Amino acid sequence: MKKLLILATLFFAFQFVDAQVYDPVKWKYSVKYLEDNKAELQVTATIEDHWHVYSIEIPETSPVIGTEVTVEESSSFALNGPLREPTPIEEYDPNFDEILKWHAHNVTFTQPIKILSEKDFTIKGELMFMVCNESMCLPPEYIDISFKIKGKPQKAAATKSEEAKKAKPTINNDEVATEEEEETDASDIAPGVDEEKEEIDYAYTGEDTSATADATEEIVDDESPESGSSRSLLGIFILSFLGGFAALLTPCVFPMIPLTVSFFTKQSKNRAKGIANAMTYGLAIILIYTAIGFIIVKVFGSDALNALSTNPWMNLAFFALLVVFAISFFGAFEITLPSKWVNKSDQASDKGGIVGIFFMAFTLALVSFSCTGPIIGSLLVEAASGGYQGPLIGMFGFSLALALPFTLFAIFPGWLNSLPKSGGWLNSVKVVLGFIELAFAFKFLSAADLVWQAGILQREWFIAIWIAIFTLLTLYLLGKFRMPHDSPMDKVSVPRLLMAILSLFFVVYLIPGMWGAPLKLISGFPPPMFYSESPGGFGGSAKVVSAMSNEAIPEGADPEHCPLSLNCFHDFEDGLAYAKKVNKPIMLDFTGWGCVNCRKMEENVWSDPRVLEILREDVVLVSLYVDERKELPKEEQFVSDVTGKKVKTIGNKWSEFQVKHFKSNSQPQYILLNHDSMKPLNGSTAYDPDIDLYVNWLEEGIAKFEKNK
Repeated sequence: MKKLLILATLFFAFQFVDAQVYDPVKWKYSVKYLEDNKAELQVTATIEDHWHVYSIEIPETSPVIGTEVTVEESSSFALNGPLREPTPIEEYDPNFDEILKWHAHNVTFTQPIKILSEKDFTIKGELMFMVCNESMCLPPEYIDISFKIKGKPQKAAATKSEEAKKAKPTINNDEVATEEEEETDASDIAPGVDEEKEEIDYAYTGEDTSATADATEEIVDDESPESGSSRSLLGIFILSFLGGFAALLTPCVFPMIPLTVSFFTKQSKNRAKGIANAMTYGLAIILIYTAIGFIIVKVFGSDALNALSTNPWMNLAFFALLVVFAISFFGAFEITLPSKWVNKSDQASDKGGIVGIFFMAFTLALVSFSCTGPIIGSLLVEAASGGYQGPLIGMFGFSLALALPFTLFAIFPGWLNSLPKSGGWLNSVKVVLGFIELAFAFKFLSAADLVWQAGILQREWFIAIWIAIFTLLTLYLLGKFRMPHDSPMDKVSVPRLLMAILSLFFVVYLIPGMWGAPLKLISGFPPPMFYSESPGGFGGSAKVVSAMSNEAIPEGADPEHCPLSLNCFHDFEDGLAYAKKVNKPIMLDFTGWGCVNCRKMEENVWSDPRVLEILREDVVLVSLYVDERKELPKEEQFVSDVTGKKVKTIGNKWSEFQVKHFKSNSQPQYILLNHDSMKPLNGSTAYDPDIDLYVNWLEEGIAKFEKNK
């Protein structure tokens, strides 16, 4: 049973990785005109940090796909040399275990040509490339490209040009007398499509039309601020650091602090050596736990599909796992590693020196697994929001909190006298963590219920369960009952009393949520307000009032199942028809039932009076749930020409729609559109709790819509 629990812990911790579609390279195509009817076709890549595209010089025996630019033959031009590139970086690539050449940040590939035609013409071709970072690679991509070329001057014009050149004094023999550059952004004109012929077909069926097929090549620059990602990683670090601090206060770790520090100070020849050994010990702890995060990234990658985080079965598995952790912390059983692992590590620690210190740290990790394992597993689940960096940052924060005391107490051994004595309070810490684990478990059960729309764990039930859990936690802290391994308690200590007050305060805060209070402190954890037995809260009005003042609910709108009772649409065609009718821009909201950041945006940003007024009065909101499991009618199911997968459900349909037109499948994603183009009015934005930035983005897009009326 113990081995099974260990395997389950590692499996689920490793499986939960970031859910998004990576698009780390943006391409632009331009033409640079030179003298003597020569020109250069320029293909420029802007590459995100930590990613790279490969050189055109890749060995044939290598599995790597090098960058290639090929063009269709035509009598209008001739190639004037091979494809060129700047000097690439040449380094060892851990993805393929060989030295390879690549480019980072920015690079321009150049194909020289000779213009033969006097008429304007278009060169069509294909760009092939592969992009990787230090831990994973994305599949090779093939993009159709096109360049509009101006024909060479006619003879009369050429004569005038030569006369003008003769009349102009020569400054430098190497100077190019005439140079013109014409640039085309990949997001402005779909590759391979003439600008005047470009059309967007909004009819959403399984049939492929040239218009929609070409539209898939549009690349939308995500203009959302990067601060959201930074805040997310900072949050993971803080949460993990607190988790490491909590692990310190467990009976598996806390008693080890004075024992280990005393060992270093007594066995070392002098105080300086003891401090150095303790610092090495702390560094070894950090390396061991951070290596866990690295292994997760290296083995499993971070490009998992959204289904991993929104899949109801996966969320049920996480729910079960956290419940098992909670029961373990309550004292029903302990999750321990095989004793022979601990014995072998302990024997290796007797070698002394740096190797011995490292194995001492490794022994601590093994011995303390029954206390730290559940905390690490839970933290890795939460670290998924940070992509491939999340597990690394999470384990670094956790291990830093775990390692600091050993180093600090070695430097200041007098502090050991101020440490509280080991005792029953350590087990109380485990029980408190068990209550917290149990509360978090229901977040995953709620996510599964939302995706299935089963109505089992609606908002009131979720809040009621949390009220019950934290009420029991309050009573436990006050000594009203004991768990199996608790010592008798004659009096309530000051720390327990303060924690009980904090827990009781949280219970009081939760209670108004039963009557419809927003509970912004825990936004994203409970189901959204509209997923309730009574959307107005217990005792509230069962009738949903239209969010648009003095206006009836439009046909196709569904305010009863929309955030803040807004008149949102769940079908793009219905929203488009209404937007044309009222002459307002469309706001696409790509969201998901299991998307925590979507709920945070709705409850913390959309609820702001400025944002809410804009959503009510100035845009037509179209919320498309990409994890909606309701099946499409058989005649509407089809195989996507974009992903190659069968589109069976409504969620599949909108996910394919998002990828097809906006090259993304991450949520939330917000896009403002006019009525006759799939090109965003002002880019897109995603999760960012900065209300002012969100208001500015909305107002900018609406202003552009009004200008183009």
